[in-house]
Amino acid sequence: MVSSHKRELTLTAAGLSLIAVSYGLARYAYGLFAPTLRTEFDLDGGTLGAIAAGSYVAYCLAVIASTAVTTRWGARAGALAAGTSATAGTALIAASPNVAVLALGVVLAGASTGLASPSLADAVSRVVRVTRRDRAQSVVNAGTGLGVLVSGPVSLLAIGDWRLAWWAFAAASALVTLWIARVVPSVREKTKSGLPSPLFPPATGRLLPAAALLGAASAAIWTFGRDIAVTVGGIGETESTVVWIVLGVVGLAGAFTAELTSRAGLRRTWSAGMLLFAVATALFAVATRSLPALLVAAALFGAVYIGLTGVLILWGTRAYPASPAFGVGLAFLMLALGQAAGAPLIGLLGDLADLRLGFLAAAAMAVLGVLFAPREATTTYNFGARSLSRVSSVPPERESRGDCA
Repeated sequence: MVSSHKRELTLTAAGLSLIAVSYGLARYAYGLFAPTLRTEFDLDGGTLGAIAAGSYVAYCLAVIASTAVTTRWGARAGALAAGTSATAGTALIAASPNVAVLALGVVLAGASTGLASPSLADAVSRVVRVTRRDRAQSVVNAGTGLGVLVSGPVSLLAIGDWRLAWWAFAAASALVTLWIARVVPSVREKTKSGLPSPLFPPATGRLLPAAALLGAASAAIWTFGRDIAVTVGGIGETESTVVWIVLGVVGLAGAFTAELTSRAGLRRTWSAGMLLFAVATALFAVATRSLPALLVAAALFGAVYIGLTGVLILWGTRAYPASPAFGVGLAFLMLALGQAAGAPLIGLLGDLADLRLGFLAAAAMAVLGVLFAPREATTTYNFGARSLSRVSSVPPERESRGDCA
């Protein structure tokens, strides 16, 4: 029992670390360094957005690849591919002599996130017992906040030499990859074709558009959050980095998504989260020159975004209880497609009119996302001392043992 619990904790810690380096460093640190990269490579807003879109497209392809890899070779293969991609991508960014190499590095780094999420969701679903599974999924997902938190101080320490920061990110990614190789089990999907049946259960009618709208709305702050503070708001380099650090610190609150949804339910958590998400994004636009307002907006965005992606993970695993990697992969595929469409659109609005207009458009998308809130689940099981709603086609007697289909 103790050994099993220790194994669960170790897997959760390693998974959180992989999410931290892939999302927080390899992918979202691009937004942190956007003002520097704009100057270094003489980029306009449209080009910055296009490079970010390339990262999101790579993410989409990686989600598909990760689902297939996890099905055929197990979770460890997908997780190792994620760590390797993060390491190679951040190293390429650090060494980039021109825009083409920079874009290639950003694309490769962005692919790491698509490889990480489905494989880790699958590993957690198959290793962690059912009463602790949602909490473990939420903690792993909160690694994004940890990575964003780490990237801020590193960028401050590397002022004047942004490449040094990216070399540090590459080193961290390599170390986490070695850890992943030791602790993530090579468990496999127990399906004949690797595809669930039905392919699109009723829950996906809301899950897919909801994830896409969250992705499109989030592209504003992830890609241009620091850029708008510096170029439009006139906030200094150090102050704007502090805004980014606050985003990461409060983003760690996403680890409590499971507890929140066990009390409020997925539907209310999603609806309230998307409205708060819209407020945070709009605040970036209307109070751009106010550092206190930006700090509040960043804190709100960090907590809500990580929480909402945690809801997508729970939503996806419940829509596909027998194939969790596929469920999470599908949800995050739509999230990335939304980001791929949103980033260049917001950048284009910034070039044609004002970047603040792009942020307001993103806030409107978040409000629209409320319309696709999940329907409440129909069955429950105990989560700690509380009752947790769950949609599942797995028989209760198998759930109680923590078995998987």
